[in-house]
Amino acid sequence: MENVWEPYEKKDWVVPFLIFSIYLFIGGAFVLYLSIVWSRNKKIKRAKLDIKYTEIIERMLSTVVFEDVVFSDFQQDKDLILLFKKTFFRELVMETIINLHKNYDGVYAQKLEQFYKDSGLIKDSFAKLRNLRWEKKCKGITELAEFNIYDAFDSIITFSKVRKKTLKITAINACIKLAGTKGIVHLAEHPNPIDDWTQLNIIGAFKKHDIGDTKGVELLLESKNTTVITLGLKLIRELKLTQKIPYVVQLADRAPNALIKYEAQNVLQTLTV
Repeated sequence: MENVWEPYEKKDWVVPFLIFSIYLFIGGAFVLYLSIVWSRNKKIKRAKLDIKYTEIIERMLSTVVFEDVVFSDFQQDKDLILLFKKTFFRELVMETIINLHKNYDGVYAQKLEQFYKDSGLIKDSFAKLRNLRWEKKCKGITELAEFNIYDAFDSIITFSKVRKKTLKITAINACIKLAGTKGIVHLAEHPNPIDDWTQLNIIGAFKKHDIGDTKGVELLLESKNTTVITLGLKLIRELKLTQKIPYVVQLADRAPNALIKYEAQNVLQTLTV
């Protein structure tokens, strides 16, 4: 045992340890410096490319919106086709086309939707749905809903049952935009509680997208999940769905508990005043 502590007591290790620590510190500082310089140069390069690409994208989309130009017309431009193979360029195109689509409707919006499909950007959106990161999934869902890709409904609706609240709300909102009440009727069999924040987002989505066809909202009142019933009552009240009054009356008569009965009576009072 004494042999083990002997080198420690002599302190022969102190100088080599200090030298090693100094070299380690210097090496770590140098690596940190290089990483900062690399990160800075990358940001500067990205900013320059952003300006350069934005000019190209704006000219390209301007011809798409205001002239009878489609994506196939750009196939002759080899430089542009090469740019479309770059991830950063495609991301900028996606951001720009989404902003334009939000501000246009009618024929202009249809041209942008067609460009979104023909250029393959739609494939990028579907690929994001398969990404392991929930932020990427949300982005893909939002893009597909923005361009009214109804074929994506079945894929998006699966995310309305996940535990991640942000992803769930994004998926439900997208389903409402794409299919109206069809996007929420599946909640009638939802086993988990739907919190107030999620309910507010669903109601907000209905108001934002001005859903005309509300057929199916009454199915929420038949759910065994009391939070789903509450959501149905809130939708009927906030959207002033007087045609749903008979269903609310039935619920008030056979309410599963006193709280639901009270909420149903409040909705009836609000709609019949």
